[in-house]
Amino acid sequence: MNIVTACGLPFTATSGLELVERKGAGHPDTLTDGVAEAISRAYSRYCLERFGAILHHNTDKTALLGGAAEVRFGYGQMTAPISVLVNGRMTNRLGEQTIPVDDIIRNATYDFLSGALPLLDVENWVRIQPRLSLASSPGAVQGPTSDQQAGRQFWFAPRNLEDLAERHRMFSNDTSAGVGYAPLGVAERLACEVESHLTGEVFRAAHPYYGTDIKLMVTRCDEQVNITACVPQIACHTPDLDTYIARRVQARNLIAETAEQIAPDHRITVAINTRDNDARQELYLTATGSSIESGDEGVVGRGNRSNGLISMFRPMSMEGVSGKNPVYHVGKLYNLAANEAAQQLYEMTGRATAVALVSQAGRDLNDPWQVLVQQSGTEQVDEVLAGHVVAEVMNNLDELRAALLTGKLVTA
Repeated sequence: MNIVTACGLPFTATSGLELVERKGAGHPDTLTDGVAEAISRAYSRYCLERFGAILHHNTDKTALLGGAAEVRFGYGQMTAPISVLVNGRMTNRLGEQTIPVDDIIRNATYDFLSGALPLLDVENWVRIQPRLSLASSPGAVQGPTSDQQAGRQFWFAPRNLEDLAERHRMFSNDTSAGVGYAPLGVAERLACEVESHLTGEVFRAAHPYYGTDIKLMVTRCDEQVNITACVPQIACHTPDLDTYIARRVQARNLIAETAEQIAPDHRITVAINTRDNDARQELYLTATGSSIESGDEGVVGRGNRSNGLISMFRPMSMEGVSGKNPVYHVGKLYNLAANEAAQQLYEMTGRATAVALVSQAGRDLNDPWQVLVQQSGTEQVDEVLAGHVVAEVMNNLDELRAALLTGKLVTA
């Protein structure tokens, strides 16, 4: 790998300006990322248990199309189903052994959505539409080599495990780039920690009348932090307008209190549900706690990046990480690995760090084509240390895969 280093990282945790967005656990884009990743994880586990290897698949083009709901104070009910369009490719057999792809997709989708939105009756109000192809990517050229072992011809129709090209050599599936940085700034920590608190199990148990389709926009200019939050309420737990207004005030105060604990040295202002019109009773009142119930849509890759944030002044990859094959898809692995490498270099040197890992289609997976490392300050970056850390992370991709398959490492 070719390593390029530079000092003078322009935006760091201590920069004067931050602009950060986080889409909460119940946001349609976050739900879609979760569904895509849950299907990939379930499929990967199935293959490992039956065959000892993960077969080729990707569900990273999945989309959710919103349903419809009727809500009024004290009552909320779905009236039209949510559609889950599982777009991608998924090997459906190994030789003569059939893989129950439809069952895996259905069970993973229902399990994830029922956990994310407990008030959603998934059996009645979720419609799953698999739209899967078994066509290989370009490379399956007909001719005298069509039947060769591990050829592109058998990418999604392997005769046996030896038709999996990665068992012979693990290589990058694409030319792409993954980026990561450390440490997080105050606004970034606020966005992550406030949303995680409001959608966590303990908070939800204590405040069952709030939904999880929470969205935060946070700006910081030096010590001044401004937060705009959208927090839904659950219709069946909200008997009247006065209760809704009181809980909206409560949510604003809870966000402010949590934010002040995280950033005690900053001046913090909080605005909430700024589109509400109390006189017209146009309110963020929901049946399930998410706008996916009422026509909103979600698409993989439109939400939080692999570190859980949309941070406008930071390096960012537009890859949709969720649902990609964890074995060799660089759009997934390189983003997660870059985050890990940046964090390690920051901890070792005390300097804010950004790492970009650039793949080259067909190149050995653990040997990025280009590695770009930039750190804060004016001192020269230790290229030897940077190379050592990146090499160590790339040689430990199995640990990253294991964390993905157990759900300990999330992708949104």
